[in-house]
Amino acid sequence: MSQNAAVTTPTGPVLSDRHVDPHAYPQGLAFLDGQYLPMSQAKISVLDWGFLHSDATYDTVHVWDGSFFRLDLHLDRFFGGLEKLRMTIPFDRYGVTEILHNCVALSGHRAAYVEMLCTRGASPTFSRDPRQAVNRFMAFAVPFGSVANAEQLRRGLHVAISDKVRIPPASIDPAIKNYHWLDLVRGLYDAYDRGAETALILDFNGNVAEGPGFNVFLVKDGKLSTPAVGVLPGITRRTVFDLCAEAGLSAAAVDVGVAALKAADEVFITSTAGGIMPVTAIDDAPVADRNVGPITSRLMGLYWKKHQDPAWSSPVRYP
Repeated sequence: MSQNAAVTTPTGPVLSDRHVDPHAYPQGLAFLDGQYLPMSQAKISVLDWGFLHSDATYDTVHVWDGSFFRLDLHLDRFFGGLEKLRMTIPFDRYGVTEILHNCVALSGHRAAYVEMLCTRGASPTFSRDPRQAVNRFMAFAVPFGSVANAEQLRRGLHVAISDKVRIPPASIDPAIKNYHWLDLVRGLYDAYDRGAETALILDFNGNVAEGPGFNVFLVKDGKLSTPAVGVLPGITRRTVFDLCAEAGLSAAAVDVGVAALKAADEVFITSTAGGIMPVTAIDDAPVADRNVGPITSRLMGLYWKKHQDPAWSSPVRYP
């Protein structure tokens, strides 16, 4: 049983908090070295560059009600990351798609968090030359989990803005989804120390960047804005732009200052792990009247409704 078990609501998933062994592996299935394995048996060498140096790329897609959501976009980003990092895997898009479908189908999950990843791998001679490493592909499917729990989705998240700075794009291309999270983790601890539930950190110009695993949007006078520089171009972030285009709403990627975020009429965050999630307090100050705003609510509803659209979703091939 997942600690955060998903249940259906009119606007999407709400997660119920259930006690489980914190050291237990989630119930799911992994693909590794040509085999499908229980999550507890999917392991890599301590000499893998993915472990030693965070030298890896990955992507995550979710399954809801038995269908992948926007899988093609996630595959685009994953294969783009492989190319930029000069990694190769023995599977093309069709092969990876088959593996992801199999991980979900064999796990039996109707709501799942699904990851594909590639590490640099290990060198047979423990060489420091990355060209000597054998790249390693793996994938897994575990129960769906969200950045925000049931209560937070109802009343909105409390976010703190940390002074930690996101790794600049000149160092690591944010379009390559990666495991370099120490800046984000340090920001999280800043947030926890201040009684908040999650964090936003800054870009190299002192503007708002992103949080651990999510992008942020603000609404002001009916118009939406999201940070433009130094952030992962998230698939859910792109989905918000697509929904706004259909709904006749204005949305733009721009520099977002801390003062502008705090003065917003509405704020929400976006992630594959949870979709569109409201923020109703920043640094202990309420966003507007501390209620989930009308545009946020509207977009949340549209987002989950799109999960029924065959142009956006692809059914898992269960046995």
